[in-house]
Amino acid sequence: MPAKTTPKKPTSRKRTATRRKKLAPRKPVTRTPKGGSPVDRLGAWMAIRLAHHAKDHIAATVSRKDAAILRITHEGCPTCHGNGQIFTKGKGGSFSGSKPCPAKPKTQKVSRIRVAMAARFGADRSTGLIGWTCPCGTKEKPRYRDAKLATKALRAHETKKHGGQTVGGAWYAQVTEAAALQPSKPQPAAVPAGMGSTP
Repeated sequence: MPAKTTPKKPTSRKRTATRRKKLAPRKPVTRTPKGGSPVDRLGAWMAIRLAHHAKDHIAATVSRKDAAILRITHEGCPTCHGNGQIFTKGKGGSFSGSKPCPAKPKTQKVSRIRVAMAARFGADRSTGLIGWTCPCGTKEKPRYRDAKLATKALRAHETKKHGGQTVGGAWYAQVTEAAALQPSKPQPAAVPAGMGSTP
């Protein structure tokens, strides 16, 4: 009877021992200042400045286009004298605000090219807009559509430069030549005290 043979076990492969990695020599870490390197901070500052400038430029362009549309549609209007809106004055004759012209516009549709030309070229491109001046010498050209926006810009200037205290800033508006030639309405004479209205 033949002898029983036991199956051979597969020989296990001899694994090489894992070698320990040598650490690289430690290099000193250069610490960047808070907010990035000076070049990064300068780039961020320039990007913010350009974004603010672009925003202001776009807002001024839109305001000039709106004013040009009002001027063209109200051309020859006897109420606003071609200005598109009426600028009101206070008791002392100073500028106090603006309101839209109540008269119906003569034309309902305006050419895009005509609006673009009136808003970009000529001395009267800012006609119908409001600006402001400050006694400290800061002055902003007419670029606002109404007195509220001009007041907001003046208050922001006073907060930034004068600690929020008003120093007597003033608003001014650019009007058409026809509106500028119109005489201002005379103020009614004050009735002295003690005199009645009856003759």
